Amino acid sequence: MLEALIKYAREHGLVAEPGFSPKYVRWAIVLDESGRFLDVFELGDPDQKRNPGQQFMNAPDLSHSEMVRKGGIRCHFLAETTSVVALYGKDAGSRKTTDKHACFIGLLRKAGEAVPVLRIIADVLSDESLLQAIRERLADARAKETDKVTFRVGGVFPLESDAWHDWWRDFRKAALQETGNDKELMRCFATGELVEPATTHFKIKGLANVGGNAQGDVLIGFDKDSFRSYGFEQSMNAAVSENAASAYRASLNHLVENHSQRIAGAKIVHWFRNKISDEDDPLKWLEEGEREEELQAQNLASRLLRSIRDGQRPDLHNNYYYAIALSGAAGRIMVRDWIEGPFVTLVSNIDKWFEDLSIVNLQGTGLTRLPGIERIITCVLPPRKQNQKYKDWIKPIGSERLEIFKAATTNQPIPNSILTRVVIQQRNTVVSGNLEETLNAMLEGKLTNDQIGVLSATYARLALMKVYLRRSQKRRGGMAMSEMILPRLNRSNMHPAYQCGRLMAMLADLQHSALGNVGAGIVQRYYSAACTTPSLVLGRLTSLSQHHLSQLSKKYPGKARWYEDELCEIWRKLGDSIPRTLDLEEQSLFALGYYQQIADVRKGKDNQLEKVKEACDD
Repeated sequence: MLEALIKYAREHGLVAEPGFSPKYVRWAIVLDESGRFLDVFELGDPDQKRNPGQQFMNAPDLSHSEMVRKGGIRCHFLAETTSVVALYGKDAGSRKTTDKHACFIGLLRKAGEAVPVLRIIADVLSDESLLQAIRERLADARAKETDKVTFRVGGVFPLESDAWHDWWRDFRKAALQETGNDKELMRCFATGELVEPATTHFKIKGLANVGGNAQGDVLIGFDKDSFRSYGFEQSMNAAVSENAASAYRASLNHLVENHSQRIAGAKIVHWFRNKISDEDDPLKWLEEGEREEELQAQNLASRLLRSIRDGQRPDLHNNYYYAIALSGAAGRIMVRDWIEGPFVTLVSNIDKWFEDLSIVNLQGTGLTRLPGIERIITCVLPPRKQNQKYKDWIKPIGSERLEIFKAATTNQPIPNSILTRVVIQQRNTVVSGNLEETLNAMLEGKLTNDQIGVLSATYARLALMKVYLRRSQKRRGGMAMSEMILPRLNRSNMHPAYQCGRLMAMLADLQHSALGNVGAGIVQRYYSAACTTPSLVLGRLTSLSQHHLSQLSKKYPGKARWYEDELCEIWRKLGDSIPRTLDLEEQSLFALGYYQQIADVRKGKDNQLEKVKEACDD
């Protein structure tokens, strides 16, 4: 993994030299060439919410350990907080801040021997009247004391110049030597070379929304005796050279910022051996988007796969992909998973994911909106409570979230633990009456936000069940599950559990057609028992249906005859094979049969059913 990250930094021209890194700076103190203070202005896009400022690619940088080491440097060079640079904010008078301010000025004076313009900045910061003017302008601009600030002198940012680079390299090296940084040579874990290992590693930023710290988290770090071996201190327990550590840090920071997606409390970063365009990025297709984008994504995988195999895209044929699942924990980065493989295999697997995921909508008129990977993962959870924190809501999923991501990218089966959650959640939705209420509201065109959520979760759960079943290794009558499970109703699927689900849906719809809304109908009362012990329930409900058929035939004899024919067709396929109990996989087949039969009936009510009724009633 480290080797691939180091190669990424090199091939993408990222700043990977120790002591340098990209930094965002929000404010600039403007001086003329003689050192006269002119103004303070905001960098970046001031209209942007939470404007991070302007990014400077080669800013001087120090690790936390370098700054806290006894006798070491106590502040950053050229770009620091407004508190340190201008003694601005509530902590401006503290001893710690004033010491850092003095250190900042001292660095500028030392660097001024090589870059004279930096002496001008040091003189300005040493003048209390000019400092007061700078503080007033920062207050007027509503700057925060933690915002980064730099300087522009005569229309030029010294931070963008490379004139100070050699001085900074020499100064940093000398400072580290003075603080006892000599180490024995060790074998680098990343390159295999004999190197001086970095004592501590720079932090990776951007994982605050997946358990990390806002200040960043370390990938390699040992701060407890129980983590150490052979008497090695700190990060020498996993020896990596300073250059290699700087390179992997630059890569991860760039990938987290530009090529990552949050998936249920983890962040997936990915890249390719040979750079590709965003429209050719298969992992982007897994994100949730607008309807048009999703339809395009479903077709794009198939088209791209065909073009690679037909030789139309030789640039992609030998490409390779890498993906890392990351999260933060107590200041450390947790590597949850590492996936790599040929690009063509990734496209093929995602194409198969789309195929397995497709499911008919509840109206029976077409396929549902394709759920994004985040929706698929969170559908296994109970509905999110009002004011419940996201991290608390997704916490029960644990490692299962990555199993679903791997199912999409590596074509592996869905684990049983996920199926258990999905079956339980879908059963609760049906038994509570929420699905039936949502379906009725959908037909009337009056869906509430909660009902939209029920509908979206239902689509995702049934789609996930379908993926599980299609990837099951079990066979029935010589036919693989993948051949039996289709997006729409498959009347030829002879599995008893599937036919039991169909039967339950027809019995419930017959009751509704005959009696209208009766409150808690047979679904709310018997669905749970029917999907676990169908032989104890479905025979009795079929007997009860004779009363419903009798009631319906008084008004609509043709419609009653249609229901009777449908029920007889299902019972013929069941025969004497109605099972006593259903295991977990069979319960998912029951749920799928129930859902697809509802969709087929709803489509029929708009089309053939009314025509059949009219023809038979004439």
